[in-house]
Amino acid sequence: MEQEKHLYHNYEKNVQYIHDYLEIDKSFDLIHLDVEYAGKKMALFLIDGLVKDEILHYLMRFLAELEEGDLEDHTLDKLIKRNIPYVEIDVEKDLNKAAELVLAGPTALVVEGLNRIIMIDARTYPVRGPEEPDLERVVRGSRDGFVETIVFNTALTRRRVRDRSLRMEYTSIGRRSKTDICICYLEDIADPRRVEKLKEHLDRIDVDGLPMAEKTIEEYLSGKTWNPYPTIRYTERPDTAAEHLYEGHILVIIDGSPSVIITPATFWHHLQHAEEYRQKPFIGVYLRMVRFIAVFASIFLLPFYYLLSTEMGLLPGELAFIGPKEVGLIPLIVQFLVAEVGIDVLRMAAIHTPSSLATALGLVSAIIIGQIAVEVGWFSNEVVLYLAAVVMGTFATPSYELSLANRVTRIILLIITAIFGLKGFIIGVTCYILYLTNLKTFYIGYFWPFMPFDAKAFLQVLIRQPVPNDNKRPSFLNPQDPDRQE
Repeated sequence: MEQEKHLYHNYEKNVQYIHDYLEIDKSFDLIHLDVEYAGKKMALFLIDGLVKDEILHYLMRFLAELEEGDLEDHTLDKLIKRNIPYVEIDVEKDLNKAAELVLAGPTALVVEGLNRIIMIDARTYPVRGPEEPDLERVVRGSRDGFVETIVFNTALTRRRVRDRSLRMEYTSIGRRSKTDICICYLEDIADPRRVEKLKEHLDRIDVDGLPMAEKTIEEYLSGKTWNPYPTIRYTERPDTAAEHLYEGHILVIIDGSPSVIITPATFWHHLQHAEEYRQKPFIGVYLRMVRFIAVFASIFLLPFYYLLSTEMGLLPGELAFIGPKEVGLIPLIVQFLVAEVGIDVLRMAAIHTPSSLATALGLVSAIIIGQIAVEVGWFSNEVVLYLAAVVMGTFATPSYELSLANRVTRIILLIITAIFGLKGFIIGVTCYILYLTNLKTFYIGYFWPFMPFDAKAFLQVLIRQPVPNDNKRPSFLNPQDPDRQE
């Protein structure tokens, strides 16, 4: 951490120090502008492209109207309160900090005879419109979503949470990047101890920068680096973020990312979707049940089918049609593994394919994996059928991170079942449940309320409750209003 550098008593030394610190002459977008108003020398330091030019022109016009001698008495107060008509103005006595703030976007105004630097926050960032997130679409509902600018995201959140206890605490992370971070929570609901623990985790992050924004933060917050399962949840929907605030969760908003971190988040939080609450309660229950079936089928269906197809005597005679009619020259386990890899290759190809060519990619993949692969003998018809069912379950998972973790789990279970048979399948599923039970998300059981079991809370998880009845906050969050805990 850099030492504090107080202002010199000499105006030229202050200006030259900031000029040299920022190395103005080596970057074309760093601007040092010398001006003189009311008989006082002034210097402006700013970054071209991060400052609203029209606001600076407006302020400079006001300063130009000053006459010599207007700034003699109480210069600093008069200049800030009367002669610079702008809302976001602050003062800074540390030369190093003032220069670092310039790199973040605000403009530094150094005035001859003042013992403070005036910071004018007239910054602007290139930004896209708040569009509906691709991963969290709904049939009915708001179409706005978070963007890459932190101020826009805090505004979208506060628009939905007009509560005086809503806290937006600013900090920055990264020795070089100085990335803006906002910790957002409802002070009279969120557990203060959990808020402090989160701040401690963020304060311990010592890194040059956050090139991947929220994903870099996740690797410091998740604890177990090699754990495939997400212990924090992401959302790009302001309404989803607001709902979690009311429950007692804490949000982390990072500048440069449209994804807001929700913490803590259990396994079941990753299976919730806004669409369930955009429909009538009965329909919401149905949608949630279908989603749960699809997600768990994406994990267990292939290993279970392989077990039934290879273990003689497990299938009764009337269910014999489940097994493959013709196994083919390639072993069944190899077919599944090749198909799994093929699906992942197609998924990655779809990400890198321009939208204008997406239709062509879909046709090619359907022909290759479907018709031709079966005719050549790479896959049996049953492999393609069950793999398609599993892929649909993967795509039905609301959390992209959870779907990837489930895919890895499915492959591991498939291999263990192929090696050890029925015992391997049972041991693999047992180890999977024990692993999730042992995981923690900010000192909370990841599998709660299934493990440790809480019948009432688990019913809330399984069945989408009508909104008038669903007014209890999850007890595992330890909210400060105990009368509304589950």
